[in-house]
Amino acid sequence: MRLVVAITGSSGAIYGIRMLEALRAQPGVEVHLVLSKGGKETIALETGMRVREVEALAHVVHSDQNLAAPLSSGSFRTAGMIVAPCSMKTLSGIVNSYADNLVVRAADVTLKERRLLVLMPRETPLHAGHCRLLLQAAEMGAIIAPPMPAFYNAPKTLDDAVRHSVGRVLDLFDLDTGLVRRWAGAGARLSRRGAPAPRAAAATRTPGLPARASRRPARRRGS
Repeated sequence: MRLVVAITGSSGAIYGIRMLEALRAQPGVEVHLVLSKGGKETIALETGMRVREVEALAHVVHSDQNLAAPLSSGSFRTAGMIVAPCSMKTLSGIVNSYADNLVVRAADVTLKERRLLVLMPRETPLHAGHCRLLLQAAEMGAIIAPPMPAFYNAPKTLDDAVRHSVGRVLDLFDLDTGLVRRWAGAGARLSRRGAPAPRAAAATRTPGLPARASRRPARRRGS
């Protein structure tokens, strides 16, 4: 399997990095990476990693300015493409087929060839223009997979939430990375390499506030 991964300038470069790490561990998967200029800057600002360290996680790296790269042609066969994270600028370029860089051109090719394009937009709050673009992208055939954290799997760290989102995206390509604690129904154990389901919390408590009372307050006399 050959997959394209793009990291753009939206906050959340760690999603793309964890995606590359997960794919690197998958046998038989060839990863082609494209980093936008904003993506490179975000990697440095948010992760402390060097760009070359991230590039080393891929099998092939392409310049986002190289519109003559193999990814620019539909004859170069891939299983699909993941944009993680996907900036609103990149989203707009994809929707409008404004292919002035390789990230957008590769995404455009993925759509026209009816391959799987997964976009992980990392923006909030969203105005109406953002929502229209997301709808248009979905109508064109893209899968919109914003990295919203799941809580049924009881993540203990932020990285747990990141890895779960990455695993759910790779599920779309039928790649089981072992990152997903799968829901098996109420009362059942969560499935991820035999990991048991966490116990329910005894009380609901917000930091800085007292726990909710478990009983109704006594009624006043004469009420």
